[in-house]
Amino acid sequence: MEEPTTETEIKTADVTTTLTPPPPMASPHQELVERLKDYGQEDVFALWEELSPKERHLLVTEIENLDLPRIDRIIRCSLNSQGLPAAAIEAPPESCVSTVEERRKEDKEKWWKMGLKAIYEGKLGVVLLSGGQGTRLGSSDPKGCYNIGLPSGKSLFQIQAERILCVQRLAAQAMSEAGPTRPVAIQWYIMTSPFTHEPTQKFFESHKYFGLEPDQVTFFQQGTLPCITKDGKFIMETPFSLAKAPDGNGGVYAALKYSGLLEDMASRGIKYVDCYGVDNVLVRVADPTFLGYFIDKGAASAAKVVRKAYPQEKVGVFVRRGKDGPLTVVEYTELDESMASETNQQTGRLKFCWSNVCLHMFTLDFLNQVANGLEKDSIYHVAEKKIPSINGSIEGVKLEQFIFDCFPYAPSTALFEVLREEEFAPVKNANGSSFDTPESAKLLVLRLHTRWVIAAGGFLTHSVPLYATGVEVSPLCSYAGENLEAICRGRTFHAPSAKQIHIDSANHPGNSASI
Repeated sequence: MEEPTTETEIKTADVTTTLTPPPPMASPHQELVERLKDYGQEDVFALWEELSPKERHLLVTEIENLDLPRIDRIIRCSLNSQGLPAAAIEAPPESCVSTVEERRKEDKEKWWKMGLKAIYEGKLGVVLLSGGQGTRLGSSDPKGCYNIGLPSGKSLFQIQAERILCVQRLAAQAMSEAGPTRPVAIQWYIMTSPFTHEPTQKFFESHKYFGLEPDQVTFFQQGTLPCITKDGKFIMETPFSLAKAPDGNGGVYAALKYSGLLEDMASRGIKYVDCYGVDNVLVRVADPTFLGYFIDKGAASAAKVVRKAYPQEKVGVFVRRGKDGPLTVVEYTELDESMASETNQQTGRLKFCWSNVCLHMFTLDFLNQVANGLEKDSIYHVAEKKIPSINGSIEGVKLEQFIFDCFPYAPSTALFEVLREEEFAPVKNANGSSFDTPESAKLLVLRLHTRWVIAAGGFLTHSVPLYATGVEVSPLCSYAGENLEAICRGRTFHAPSAKQIHIDSANHPGNSASI
């Protein structure tokens, strides 16, 4: 009897043909191992034999969804850029800064009108960087959901939404002088992270978008990147999943590009984009004055800046990289003590005094240029961190881009000084910390709004020291202290210690006065 064979003979009258079965198909796992070998990452499947069918499916799906050529390029370019010499640092030229003391009243009025006109014409879009959680504030919710303790109890998201509503109304009113107007709707693009996306959407939905139309609010996610060892290998958080981290607030540029939102902005006629971080309770969202200044300067990018409080303050500052080079931001660690203390003999200010506070304005054309330029160069900041892994918490690397990485690509950048006490009240640390707490931000709001009320002809009585109390003015009533005279003039408001005053346009009688 003949031995069995895997071949099959087919005989015809003239020809005998032997058919050989094809070799077995490679499994998705085997194909991925071969792909990963090209990038030196095949150890991802080191524990494959120990995984359950469900765990194998999860791992294969995760790896299949990675853009391996892009990630490999980012890892190589970022690690290879470490230690390379950087151009020398120079102070920004005075000509690129609009300082508070040099700003003329007629210029401010002109810029305000220019900004409102552009907003009315639909030329401004707003991008909010909101990927962070309130972990340091003792909350796992998105930071924008946080209530810092104002009398109104409003969240950061609500305060910012109401500022947009106020600017829309101001723009329509400004244009009404020329005849009938139409409703104004500023498009608000909110960048979340995988950790904050769903709860952010649900928060807006449950609060009916704080009075905005749902179709003028767009949520999009920043990207994530695998965490790596110092020699560039992927770190496994579990045997079937990679350790990943958000790609930094500078991931907004790639996220806008890959989500198609740059094209969406262009289709809507947007030409300018206001970009800011969620944790500044005093942020003037869609600021008409800043927008008008930006348009007037004809720059590709702009940033609001505040003066350093003292030479060794731990803040990033704007500098010029190299002789006649572009403006950019450097961290305080890049300035030695002598440079940080150096004074401009002409102005009396610190030479490196303009602090970056994440309040930016860009042209849409420039955003497209930045998204392409950053993607081409693929250089990310290398942050050494403790990374959760299958071997416990280990030393590893997170790769991040920062919002200010755009400035070296700008043909021109204009700086616009603002006062801290008017526009910068960050919420970063829990109450009890020495700075940037909900309590410190709340007091900055109450003090500013108290000054507005007094400037509008109101009076304030208080049963505790004034520095510990004050009034709150709703953004629905006034954007920057304007239009308060009719409500405040001749009125006295009492600011008790336990219950500050909330001033809201809907109702303003008695001690719980609300403008």
